[in-house]
Amino acid sequence: MIAKITLENIELYAFHGCYEQEQRVGNRFRVDIYLTYDAEKAAKSDNVADTINYLRAYEIVREQMLITSHILENVVDRILTKLGEEFAEILRAEVRVAKLAPPLGGHLQGVSVTMERNYSEQ
Repeated sequence: MIAKITLENIELYAFHGCYEQEQRVGNRFRVDIYLTYDAEKAAKSDNVADTINYLRAYEIVREQMLITSHILENVVDRILTKLGEEFAEILRAEVRVAKLAPPLGGHLQGVSVTMERNYSEQ
């Protein structure tokens, strides 16, 4: 039985950006993660030890967002790598990181990078 755990609209303050001011002042970011996994054991056991602990998934996102990067692709890749290292049961993951109201000189809600990784092929 395949299932998907989604953590939506995780909003964090971080210091990612190409420009010195972005890394000094920081900005608001939004992160969404989608984790596809085999949920058969968890569905039958009703035991949190048999599923993906979404508190730990959130902590991974928070930890990786604390590491300053120049580009969002680097942040997303680190999150995907750590999720795969932590949860062997993940079959596929998708992560989106959005910089909210980026300093581009005009009104823009945000800019985001989305990447996915298929762990079952690794």
